[in-house]
Amino acid sequence: MVTLSIRKKLLLSNVGMIILPVFFVFLLEIILGYLFFVVFKGNPQGSELKWFIGFRFIAIALILVITNGLLTYFVSKSIISPLKQLSMAAKKIGNGDLEYSIGYNKKDEIGELTNTFELMRIKLKDAKTAQQQYEQNRQELIASISHDLKTPLTSIKGYIKGIQDGVANTPEKLERYMNIIYKTTNDMDGLIDELFLYSRLDLQRIPFQFERVDLYAFLSDFVDELAFNLEKEQGTATLSANKADSYMVEADREKLKRVITNIVQNSMKYMDKNHKNIQVRLFSSANEVIVEIKDNGSGISKEDIPYIFESFYRTDTSRNSSTGGSGLGLSIVKGIIEKHGGTVWADSALGKGTSIYFKLKKVT
Repeated sequence: MVTLSIRKKLLLSNVGMIILPVFFVFLLEIILGYLFFVVFKGNPQGSELKWFIGFRFIAIALILVITNGLLTYFVSKSIISPLKQLSMAAKKIGNGDLEYSIGYNKKDEIGELTNTFELMRIKLKDAKTAQQQYEQNRQELIASISHDLKTPLTSIKGYIKGIQDGVANTPEKLERYMNIIYKTTNDMDGLIDELFLYSRLDLQRIPFQFERVDLYAFLSDFVDELAFNLEKEQGTATLSANKADSYMVEADREKLKRVITNIVQNSMKYMDKNHKNIQVRLFSSANEVIVEIKDNGSGISKEDIPYIFESFYRTDTSRNSSTGGSGLGLSIVKGIIEKHGGTVWADSALGKGTSIYFKLKKVT
């Protein structure tokens, strides 16, 4: 079905207001003439002529009124009706009903306006959904942080009370109590530091000091340190790359180290094998450098993978410090990598492990 623009509708309506009356008047002349002077055998020179002229005048007036009225009605209806729908939709949306949709699918000017209005409605709905999700996330963050801070504080208070009550009545017990207090406060400090960093990233108030960084040399030092630490747990860490390739990027060393650390710490939380293994791989193309950090942990389900970089998301909903965490680690990774102009993604298989990738632009 051909859809006419409003301009064409008005133009055709004006043309019709001229052509249709002329056509019907011409047709009327023939019909009235035939009736008066052929069927009823009227005298063209007598009184029948006056009746003919009178009827013709009335008929012409009716034709003009009817044709112009109908054309005006249908054209105005095709314009006013969808405008009324738009007006109703505006009122509904103004009252907060973002589910109200206009079913106008014609490709005229009003159709374009309706499509624009519908796009605005969808964006408002998405914004409202995002706001609700943000508010829910904020509440979950407060609950999570409150829990994660209250638990170690309760533990610290318990050990301090034990020292005050003389439970730690030997130097060995006292030293053990103090070590536990120190470790717990250190964990709290890390949690607060993570929350502070996330907040500054979210508010875009964290400065970046970009410089040329050779990722191969940078990761070699990191993997060596990680391998040394994993040896204590009968684990291994390796770095593989084609040394003939260039891995030079522009990055903030401190922030990049935080990215690697967060990814590795997240991997270590879900290591369920006796032999822990972290593999770091470098891939170089003409314009990009890709880093893969692969573990042999429990893996992540396909349903969870799209969400692991979202703020506050936990594949393990437990609140214990070994697996729960704050849910901000990988979100911080994503924020930092995106500030570098790069992208981050994941690939995983349950029971086999997870690979976290990030990509940075290569510089010469």
